Amino acid sequence: MLIPVVLKGIILDPVTNMPVLIMQQENATCYLPVWIGVFEANAIALKLDNVKTPRPMTHDLFFDVLEKLNARIRQVIINDLQENTFFAEILLELDAHEIRIDSRPSDAVALAVRCGCPIFVDSSVLERAQSIDISNENDESDKLRKWLEDLDPEALGRYKM
Repeated sequence: MLIPVVLKGIILDPVTNMPVLIMQQENATCYLPVWIGVFEANAIALKLDNVKTPRPMTHDLFFDVLEKLNARIRQVIINDLQENTFFAEILLELDAHEIRIDSRPSDAVALAVRCGCPIFVDSSVLERAQSIDISNENDESDKLRKWLEDLDPEALGRYKM
């Protein structure tokens, strides 16, 4: 089953100093952190911040090519987790045909933010992942819930380009 998620932002892991995508299940208290590479984080952050580059970046180029070919990105799906590595697919529509493209989650999300398509996570991935459920009512959970609900990139070591 596919679970819709919303990209809440990109933060820096304070331990590894690596960018982390923070995705939240729509209308739920479950968050999925996905560690990504610096270049992919830059590509996502540029679009989230509406930064215009003088020349197309790779994800912009790919998106532009798809548009010129009249292909439409319908959705992206984080569909698997193997040995702590997430996998994703980009679902395209071209001439009434569905085309599935294997992708890293970071590249799929970078395209999703460019086209505004929905992002989904397979429920089996959420079950196996280190997702954070903040629905429990204890002190630690309350602190975590408050932190995630108030996710303010400026205060949380927002990923900067």
